Amino acid sequence: MNQSRKDRVRELVFQFLIVLVGVDPLVWRRILVPGRYTFWDLHVAIQDAMGWQDYHLHEFKVLDPASMEQVRIVIPFDDEPYEKETLPDYLTPISDYFVYDNEIALYTYDFGDGWRHVVAFEDWVQPEKGVQYPQCLSGERRCPPEDCGGPGGYGLFLEAIQDPEHEEHEEYLTWVGGEFDPEAFDPEQVRFDDPEERWRTAFEEP
Repeated sequence: MNQSRKDRVRELVFQFLIVLVGVDPLVWRRILVPGRYTFWDLHVAIQDAMGWQDYHLHEFKVLDPASMEQVRIVIPFDDEPYEKETLPDYLTPISDYFVYDNEIALYTYDFGDGWRHVVAFEDWVQPEKGVQYPQCLSGERRCPPEDCGGPGGYGLFLEAIQDPEHEEHEEYLTWVGGEFDPEAFDPEQVRFDDPEERWRTAFEEP
């Protein structure tokens, strides 16, 4: 994609489908984000749309459309080896990677629980005048609780809270705050944080 086309694309809005892997029935979201976003900005939008709390590390894996090699896009730390296939998410534009022949990325959140998400680029759309982006267009089902043990642990959690006779029923309900409806989700209730403010809060000295 030449530079002038890249500049035009960044003025558009990107539509993504986010699907949480390993959970049945599916937990998914459809979102719109500005084309000028970096992968850090996209990370924040995914966190907010899904309902995660951004407590843990994350990474994207996506093909470089120029080389067709997989790259890893993360928050790099000074004490980690920095490989050429690893890019800083806060400097890497989504418009360089999501094109019609390069539509899929894998987003992993919390390397302990291992929550994997398929991030599918669906389309570019024209921004509507007076509309603020990002937006959550649609979705289904509540996000699992943080630190519940990944897809397997989430299955055990649901089994326990849905069975009053389960030996861990009360313990899990207390842990989650008293109630948990896995079917509940309203896209109109999604609120998106400012990615720059999230960055300052997480990484800059007060």
